[in-house]
Amino acid sequence: MGQLLLFIVVALVVATIVFGVTVLLSGGDPGLTPVEPDGRAVPLPGDRPLGEEDISRTRFDTVWRGYRMAQVDQALQRAAYDIGYKGELIGVLEAEVAALRDGRTEEADALRRAREAALAPAAAVPPAPEPPVIPMEPSVEDDPAQEPVEKR
Repeated sequence: MGQLLLFIVVALVVATIVFGVTVLLSGGDPGLTPVEPDGRAVPLPGDRPLGEEDISRTRFDTVWRGYRMAQVDQALQRAAYDIGYKGELIGVLEAEVAALRDGRTEEADALRRAREAALAPAAAVPPAPEPPVIPMEPSVEDDPAQEPVEKR
């Protein structure tokens, strides 16, 4: 029984030494690396018509079950609106071309003016006005010279 116990102890010591040397030679165990986020969400632009590059650059935040539903819903609504808008614009342009081909210049000019009037607000959006700055008058609490001095 004593020899078996001595054999087990020696085997454990040898295994520990082999494991220690292996860890030292391999550079140690770095453990789990921290999770790096995929990146920040990149929404669709809201100030101009969408382009192909806008759709390809769109990114959503990831959550446990996939993507954030609110971000995906907003992007789909924006894309649907833009596709509908471009569909209407294509229809107006086709009607304008058909009117020009048929020699109806007055109708084509009316369609052109309507198209330009519809595009003008989107092209020239005025910047948001800055809020007015109201100068504050210094109050007694702000000016230490106006505070009463205690007499000792």
